Amino acid sequence: MTANPSVFTFADTSDLILEIPNHPENQVNQSFSHPSAWYQADLNEKCLSAVLPWLQEDFTPQAKIWPHTNSLASIWELVNGTAITLDGTRFILVPSETIDCSGLRVPQEWVDLPSWVGDYYLAVQVEADGGYVRVWGYSTHAILKNQGRYDAGDRTYTIDASQMTTDISVLPVELQFCSQIATRSQVAPLASIPLTQAQNLITRLGNPEVINPRLAVPFEMWGGLIEHGGWRTSLYERRLGLAEQRSVVQWLENGVSQIAEAIGWGRWNLQLSAAARSVEAVQPTVTLSRRLAIAGQTYELLISPQGESEAPYWRFELRNATLGAVIPGGFKLRLLTEDLQPFPNNEDIATTAVEQLYVEVALDTGEGIVWEIEPHPENYDREILRF
Repeated sequence: MTANPSVFTFADTSDLILEIPNHPENQVNQSFSHPSAWYQADLNEKCLSAVLPWLQEDFTPQAKIWPHTNSLASIWELVNGTAITLDGTRFILVPSETIDCSGLRVPQEWVDLPSWVGDYYLAVQVEADGGYVRVWGYSTHAILKNQGRYDAGDRTYTIDASQMTTDISVLPVELQFCSQIATRSQVAPLASIPLTQAQNLITRLGNPEVINPRLAVPFEMWGGLIEHGGWRTSLYERRLGLAEQRSVVQWLENGVSQIAEAIGWGRWNLQLSAAARSVEAVQPTVTLSRRLAIAGQTYELLISPQGESEAPYWRFELRNATLGAVIPGGFKLRLLTEDLQPFPNNEDIATTAVEQLYVEVALDTGEGIVWEIEPHPENYDREILRF
């Protein structure tokens, strides 16, 4: 990472100038439904590729994208902005190509969705032709929410530069010495959306001819839809015209989809010993597995079909990936319906250290299920597995 020396002649010395790395992997290569969505993604990718290395170098190497890299396309298809977490503090990068630095305009999703809210919102001017970005100011969520102007027309919060901190050198000092200052304002949770309504919204807004789906329905409905990672991903894939990507039955029959492989899913073909072949009817030979990092250790979430073909059920199992290691007390494995509702016997809790946690469930054809683990795995984003 290097600064562009020719920029400092023209820029305020309180600004931060960062070079956009000129690497092929920094070019947007995901698919998007419309040129405007691709443009938005390209702007965010350039911003992220310049700002993330700075945060990792000057603040902490553990700075990482939230919820994870594979979630970015589904966010950028719909909303401008990128979230980065640093040791429990969340930064929201808000890129723009405009040279008007009189204020910061932030999409409502980053301000009013409880799970999306950040601590600091960075205003980033992207100068693609010049190969650099200019981080020219920042605001906290509390200031943005309480002092910003809400525009119902484009669902944004805007705050004037005079109400922002425009000397970026103040930021590390504020993080180090002002940790007791409240950066976030209270945000009320949105009402949950019924499953049927969510499915109807995905069908309607999944039409790529709806150029700006975030403004097509009331915010309460929109926010409830995209705050659910599984529904947001389904909407993104529907807008691209993709077939179902998370069918467990198809994974077992034909192999795991490329999208699922990208987030860590794989398929095992278990080799049964001669002694085990007599119970082959109840001992599955194919198991799905996803590796997860939790509290500094690696675990495996396994999914396997159980029972007879005329009365099948499914087993979700969590194990420590290290041979002989256990799951600490306090861990929970939980299954929820697609609309995040619990059901009888839907979780297993480790009251003490155990070798495994598991939940078994019978599901109708086409039914969706969401898994959760506490403590949350790194880079966790809800996904809907279809059966």
